[in-house]
Amino acid sequence: MIPAKTLGAVRVGSVDRIRPAAEALRDIVADLTGLRCAVTDNIAVQEPMKDGAGEILASAVFGFATGDDARWWRFPQLALTSPLPMACRFESEPFWCNAQGIHTPTPNLLLSALDLSNFRERALTSAAIVAPVHLPFGQIAAASFLSPDPEVDDLSAPFEQHGEALALLARTFVASYVKVTERRRPSVATALLSKREVECLRWAAAGKTNDEIGTILGLQRTTVRFHIRSASVKLDAVNRDQTLFKAAQLGFLAMIR
Repeated sequence: MIPAKTLGAVRVGSVDRIRPAAEALRDIVADLTGLRCAVTDNIAVQEPMKDGAGEILASAVFGFATGDDARWWRFPQLALTSPLPMACRFESEPFWCNAQGIHTPTPNLLLSALDLSNFRERALTSAAIVAPVHLPFGQIAAASFLSPDPEVDDLSAPFEQHGEALALLARTFVASYVKVTERRRPSVATALLSKREVECLRWAAAGKTNDEIGTILGLQRTTVRFHIRSASVKLDAVNRDQTLFKAAQLGFLAMIR
């Protein structure tokens, strides 16, 4: 159990609190596990996390400033090639990984298909504990916890002892950082889709035509079109593709298994 005071130290309440919260996260993790932190608020973009003065947290706080260390945040293609952020796209629980596999508290078959070849070169470490943070609008953040010795390839012990605590610390820091730095979005907070609208959108997202959706759900084609159009209006979308995109971001379109 992490004390409320400790969580409060890593929570970002304002832009001015970004740097102190990041420093607290760094120090708490080091005291707890002896590990280093590498944090990104969005694995899909190049923009690094910054404090209120515009300083890049990766180098100014977390110590990733030179050599391979700097590549953690200077090369955005790592989000596409490194197995660490890739695994975060398919896993929401904390995990640890090395060249031998991705180790999760609960088995995840999707992870077994990921390519772990040349792990050290692609992940820039021999092993890492990773805490995925899935945020609103489909944004995925991640915190990696690494040994100061890049050759250490077994983090099973600190993961077993502190994995959940690390994940909670990471989520508290990253989620609060995003809230205080996020640009205002057009509001869709009041969009309430009906059961039929969601059903039609899910089948549309699976590639079905209006006629096919009608057959599956026992509806007329015009009724299917009405439900999809109604959802478009509620989501302030201009066409079918944007309707599906916004609905997916808001979590209405669960994977059809």
